[in-house]
Amino acid sequence: MLRGLNVKSQIKLPVVYKSKVLEKDFINDLLVEDVIIIELKSVEILMPVHEVQLVTYMKLADKRLGFLINFNVSQMKEGIRRKVNN
Repeated sequence: MLRGLNVKSQIKLPVVYKSKVLEKDFINDLLVEDVIIIELKSVEILMPVHEVQLVTYMKLADKRLGFLINFNVSQMKEGIRRKVNN
């Protein structure tokens, strides 16, 4: 618990294909209050594949809200992207 928030790290997300659980797990960086998926990066440029990764994690975890955070920026606000699944 950090500042009263329930935060879990390195959450395993099982991969299910055609009702069969595959032997591969994806690992999400952070889950906040069992509602928000957070994927952390430290890259020169955030690429579309990073957003696809976040959306995949959100779908597998059945969460609507996610943040992609890149720490390799001069100002933190430049490195934050918010994603909402309908």
